[in-house]
Amino acid sequence: MNLWNETKSIPVSKQQVWEAYKKVRANHGAAGVDQLSMEEFDAQRSKHLYKLWNRLASGSYFPPPVKEVEIPKKDGKVRKLGIPTIADRVAQMVIKDYLEARFEKLFSPNSYGYRPNRNAHQALEKVRQNCRKTDWVIDLDIKGFFDNIDHDRLMLAVQKHVPEKWCLLYIQRWLTVPVQTQSGELIHKQGKGTPQGGVISPLLANLFLHYAMDKWLEQNHPKVEFVRYADDAILHCRTKAEAEQTLSALKERMNACGLELHPEKTKLVYCRDYRRQQSFETVKFDFLGYSFQPRSTKSKQTGKLFLGFDCAISISSKKQIADKLETLEIDRLNFKSIVGVATHLEPYIRGWINYYGRYRPSELAPVFLLLRQRLVWWARKRYKRYKTNMIKAYRWIDRVQKQFPNLFYQWRYGFA
Repeated sequence: MNLWNETKSIPVSKQQVWEAYKKVRANHGAAGVDQLSMEEFDAQRSKHLYKLWNRLASGSYFPPPVKEVEIPKKDGKVRKLGIPTIADRVAQMVIKDYLEARFEKLFSPNSYGYRPNRNAHQALEKVRQNCRKTDWVIDLDIKGFFDNIDHDRLMLAVQKHVPEKWCLLYIQRWLTVPVQTQSGELIHKQGKGTPQGGVISPLLANLFLHYAMDKWLEQNHPKVEFVRYADDAILHCRTKAEAEQTLSALKERMNACGLELHPEKTKLVYCRDYRRQQSFETVKFDFLGYSFQPRSTKSKQTGKLFLGFDCAISISSKKQIADKLETLEIDRLNFKSIVGVATHLEPYIRGWINYYGRYRPSELAPVFLLLRQRLVWWARKRYKRYKTNMIKAYRWIDRVQKQFPNLFYQWRYGFA
């Protein structure tokens, strides 16, 4: 990179901007309100990064509005994301990198979301272990969490650990930046909310919930173990009475912090298995794309089946994959051979197996049977000899799998 003069009033170096840019570039992502794609940004990278550094280091950087994008949710509703411009993502990454190590020293070991060296599988494993030890779960859902983070309360938490006025200045500007809707209208925040899609938003959200939930639970309910991933949390209680008392106190705590527990999605769950055989209505909960519920389990010692309480890919996650297979329009892929189809699909299949195949991978079998059906449709459109004979098309897929067992990623794991 060009060497820039660094005689500025704010200690943001060109190296910090460069390192932040590399992380943003690796994450890809869509254009913001300026419609500038990563390719277009890269075409004049030095110019854009110098301009950004110059403004950040002099205190004159003002973030542009974030672009509103609607993402379908599992329940049929939409989740609204706020997509910053590429330059603004770099600016946010600079401050995130500057503060993250400082905040990491504060955060609870029970928090797993959007933290370095922590992931969803670790959170799932902890929930599995806790469900074996305690009989009751509080499946927690905070209603519209990111849209309802109170700015004043959040800034109090930030100020407690960030004395640098220039950092506070930029965080305040990001919190108050307007959202540009798809119609072009600018919506200004009314003292609350941080956009999902912002680089620094997860860090700020974790800090907010560290004080609103994590630290409060550890101080006031030390015997209640919990696992939190961003705004999704599972609390483990020994008795129903303890669960009801904890939930009642937590509702009050959330209200005091300007938040609300979703009255329909927040629920008490009984971890029923061969040891815990009482009859309660709710014995299942979903967490991070997995369903926890009573399941037949084979004993490692005896090989016999018993009723355990464990997790596997959820029905809603299977539906998401099925919907993705639909949008991929496999039967319309214009590859000359099935090798091209396999190469095209591999990133998707690898992602599904790596994430959902961690626990009870056999539950993925229906998904890959559906994929096999789509491959048959592709063969019938691609080859005239299979156009009117589905059985022959299935037999052809069988022969391909037998001859090239590693061609499709799922075949390497024994799926059809």
